[in-house]
Amino acid sequence: MTNLKQSIANRLKEARVNAGLSQNQVAQIIGLNRPSISEIEAGRRKVSAEELVKFSEIYKVKLDWLTCKESESNDDIKDKLEFAARELSDVKGEDLDKVIKILTAFKSS
Repeated sequence: MTNLKQSIANRLKEARVNAGLSQNQVAQIIGLNRPSISEIEAGRRKVSAEELVKFSEIYKVKLDWLTCKESESNDDIKDKLEFAARELSDVKGEDLDKVIKILTAFKSS
């Protein structure tokens, strides 16, 4: 298997996990069966251009990132998320509920 093929497979899995979706949920959205998603993420099944576009839309990531054309790594995103988690660790009760509502509003818009 080529390095590019495995890199794309890894990014697809990483994007799905970061989106908080299961393989089953993604399969239902795209119209595939769950084992197909597993095979794609393992690099054992080819991904069509149409499927890549759908993955990009579902995961809200750039197609160039999924296809390894863009080096903006999820390490940058991971660093930002870890920082946000540290900052939020001191937020309690009602304030935390407000933050969660705000995040939910951003995600749905």
